[in-house]
Amino acid sequence: MKKWKVLSESVIRSQESGIKDVIKIILENRGLKIRNEIEEFLNPKLENITVKSVGIDKKQLQKAVQRIQTAIEEKEQIVVFGDYDVDGICGTAILWETLNSLEAKVLPYIPHRVEEGYGLSTKAIQNSVRQFGGQNIKLIITVDNGIVANEAVKFANKQGIDVIVTDHHVPPKKLPDAFATVHTTKLCGAGVAWVVAQELKVDNKDDDHLELVALATIADLVPLLGANRTLLKFGLEKLRQTKRAGLLEVFKEAVLEKEKIGVYEIGHIIAPRLNAMGRLEHAIDSLRLLCTRSTERAKMLAQTLGTTNRERQKLTIETVEHARTRIMNYELRIKNLLFVSDESYQQGVIGLVAGKLAEEFYKPAIVVSIGEKYSKASARSINGFNIIEFIRSASEFLVDAGGHPMAAGFTVETSKLTLLKKKFEQKAEELLDEEKLTRSLRIDCELDLSIINNNLYNEIQKLAPFGMGNPEPTFVSKNVVVEDKRVVGNGGKHIKFKFKVHPSDDGSKFKVDGIGFGMGELYQNLHVGDKIDIAYTIDLNVWNGNSSLQLKIKDMKPSST
Repeated sequence: MKKWKVLSESVIRSQESGIKDVIKIILENRGLKIRNEIEEFLNPKLENITVKSVGIDKKQLQKAVQRIQTAIEEKEQIVVFGDYDVDGICGTAILWETLNSLEAKVLPYIPHRVEEGYGLSTKAIQNSVRQFGGQNIKLIITVDNGIVANEAVKFANKQGIDVIVTDHHVPPKKLPDAFATVHTTKLCGAGVAWVVAQELKVDNKDDDHLELVALATIADLVPLLGANRTLLKFGLEKLRQTKRAGLLEVFKEAVLEKEKIGVYEIGHIIAPRLNAMGRLEHAIDSLRLLCTRSTERAKMLAQTLGTTNRERQKLTIETVEHARTRIMNYELRIKNLLFVSDESYQQGVIGLVAGKLAEEFYKPAIVVSIGEKYSKASARSINGFNIIEFIRSASEFLVDAGGHPMAAGFTVETSKLTLLKKKFEQKAEELLDEEKLTRSLRIDCELDLSIINNNLYNEIQKLAPFGMGNPEPTFVSKNVVVEDKRVVGNGGKHIKFKFKVHPSDDGSKFKVDGIGFGMGELYQNLHVGDKIDIAYTIDLNVWNGNSSLQLKIKDMKPSST
């Protein structure tokens, strides 16, 4: 059972004004109270996205654009240096395609996760020079990385290579000595690349890069408010109409209907396939898939991504089981921080493993792939605990660190791993207490079941797409009677309900179906006639061509009255 945090004291009971009141409460709960902010949220417009509105330094952007234009005019060799995740791959595709269309002499480069590590590095710069046949590289543009690459930028400068950093990660105290830095934490890395591309383009009428921004926005879990929501909304429209051969083949391989692709399909089906190559092989194939115009090549690459993703799934499951056993055996579960390390852990999946451990135990989790000299770690956090700030507090032990408040990574000398672990655990004991380590459920407001109808559902859907920063609205209804229940799914994992309000002169009027996914184990403790409080989202269940409203139960507890 979770700690329920109801964000509004209002209880909505009236049919007449209920829908309007519910929508107002939801908007306020997302920090939208000013009229123009609400208008922009409900009716987003691309023209409202400006350099100023997304927090990018205009002078730095202009400096970057002028340097790129000079490189194009003088036929200098440009390298677009990306990252191996969806955000980095999409951002690299955006800038490479844009520069290529402007007849720039440009090549893309994606580092190898294990051999070169994350982001711009001295080794990666040297490798790119060798890979491109010793071509005289004059300009490197980073995408979704570079804001912490102080040493690499210094090395590039000594080689006579200018570096333009485009990034969105949390900056360190000292920024790299780059030619220009185009940075904001308000967008994903591909979003920053899109802003740069917009400044470079002569004609922005048909922007097929918005579909890539949509993929990256969901995959990188940025808040779906303001510019991110606008980019996602228009990006989804483009994605559902895409003519990119690679994406069309991914949809076929994953058995997806293009016109029905939404946040879930991106986050759970498309993004994992694009990410899989960078986790186990080389992400350059994911970039090739996005950019290829050959249907045959796209089909081959989509099949490779699908196969690699299935291998990634298997490896993740095995590593999670190993890490969970370590946690239980060494009783790390009593600590405020989960810290597990092993030589067998592959760098490509430790972030996924950390995420699953943090979700299961609801504690910040750090998973380390132990190397001979250096070890790589990924960390995932819980709500309200800034993991990158926490990691940087032990900077004396670290080679490098970077990331976001909820997800981060670092490199440490293996010889210092024990000392680092001890410091982290001590600091976690100081910073985290039982309240912070209690899983909470944010609820928008209390509803009477009687106001739930198709009109309410349709109005709520106007607030979509839902995700980070704009979660699907969650409600609570109290004193609800369990009129019927049955287990469904393989092994009886889920419970189907029929609810009604109690007391009521006409119970049939207020009956509604519900489903509790993964709640099958509670079946024996619930009885027909029980009065319970339920927390839920409102869903449209479509089955055999018929549709009806149902409640997706997120939590429940016995009624107190």
